Amino acid sequence: MPHAWKETFAHYRDIRLLWIFLMGCSSGFPFLLTGSILSGWLTDAGIARAEVGLLGSVATVYAINFLWAPLVDRVHLPLLGRLGQRRSWILATQMMMLVFTLLLATVNPGSHLLMAGLFAFGIAASSATQDIAVDAFRIDQFAPHEKASLPPAAAIAIIGWWTGYSWPGYLAFSQADSLGWSNIYLLMAGVILLLMVFTLLVREPRTAREQLQDTAEHRYSEKLHSRHWLTWLAVTVIEPFAEFFRKNGIKVALMLMSFIFLFKIGEAFLGRMSVVFYKEVGFSNEQIGEYTKLFGWFLTVSFTLLGSAFNTRFGVVKGLLLGGSAMAASNLMFAIIAVAGPVEWLLLLTLVIDNFTTAFSTVAFVSFLTMLTGRAFSATQYALLASLGNLSRTSLAGLSGYTVDWLGSWERFFVVTALMVLPSLIMLWMLRDRFNALGEKNAP
Repeated sequence: MPHAWKETFAHYRDIRLLWIFLMGCSSGFPFLLTGSILSGWLTDAGIARAEVGLLGSVATVYAINFLWAPLVDRVHLPLLGRLGQRRSWILATQMMMLVFTLLLATVNPGSHLLMAGLFAFGIAASSATQDIAVDAFRIDQFAPHEKASLPPAAAIAIIGWWTGYSWPGYLAFSQADSLGWSNIYLLMAGVILLLMVFTLLVREPRTAREQLQDTAEHRYSEKLHSRHWLTWLAVTVIEPFAEFFRKNGIKVALMLMSFIFLFKIGEAFLGRMSVVFYKEVGFSNEQIGEYTKLFGWFLTVSFTLLGSAFNTRFGVVKGLLLGGSAMAASNLMFAIIAVAGPVEWLLLLTLVIDNFTTAFSTVAFVSFLTMLTGRAFSATQYALLASLGNLSRTSLAGLSGYTVDWLGSWERFFVVTALMVLPSLIMLWMLRDRFNALGEKNAP
């Protein structure tokens, strides 16, 4: 047993995990700009919580990014293309985020809420496109036979994501009262420049992607007897989705997609309203930054490493069951805070449970999605699966503010979000053997 655990942790010495960590930072950071920082700014500006939740729906773009994911797989960008297919798209989207962030810093949301929403949407759309390339960058790093590296890679990507999200978030909330939110966004623009340096430092993964795509083009060309542009369009738009359904079968593919959609819906509703909740209960901007960003980062890193080791040793389905069960418990802890008020030790305990939940469930979730992803169209297929997970988090969660108002109290809201987890856990338990077999079948 000790030898097995030693082999498990040996996977963390791979230099490729450093590249994945840096790109994870780039992926997590933009969520601050359209999430907690924007919510804090709008709340301080006197915007109603229903409108705060609704404006957060700009993140719905994450749920539909699979629509243009084929372009990230197949279109070579001019000039930037010399960096490689994945890095060129990452750098291009970071340039776009930089522009929209600087524009958002010039807006007063109290009087120009629509304009602020448009710039936030620009950031979200750029970030959603970046996520397509970042996820493909991570998947492409490992050859098909390196199955044991998937949970560690997922863990390091998650740690990178939370590092990019938490540390700048702590900086933003700790300095918001003294600098003002407009200057905070200027400070965040500087972070984007640092992330662009990261993109130039990492190495482009080497894959057989182009050869596999050429094989698909040859197959479609023989079937269609058509011009090159029509064959290219068919391979780019149709083949990534057709391959996924062909490999899994329509019934199983739809079952997988339903589970992916439902798994994090409760967490999504909670996340959208968390900053508004903290402020209404009585926590200060500095406390929010210190506990939810700084302390939360430490917990996430610790539990993510533990969660990845657990998933490597015992399998991702058990990780999903454990993480999903803890998800419901963590939501109930927020209901207790709603009754008790701004008690710091209670917040710390809640964050411990919440970050344990996030670590175990997300490592298993990302590893599971990666197992279902083919190598010829990794960007498109992973984007399709991740978009389903994002759909509940981004679109339906936009109604979270109205849900709080309709239920009449934060306590009822958090109890309802805990119950939202149950359908996916029941589905996972009933189909656990099939999901395990499917993971083995589709394992890289």
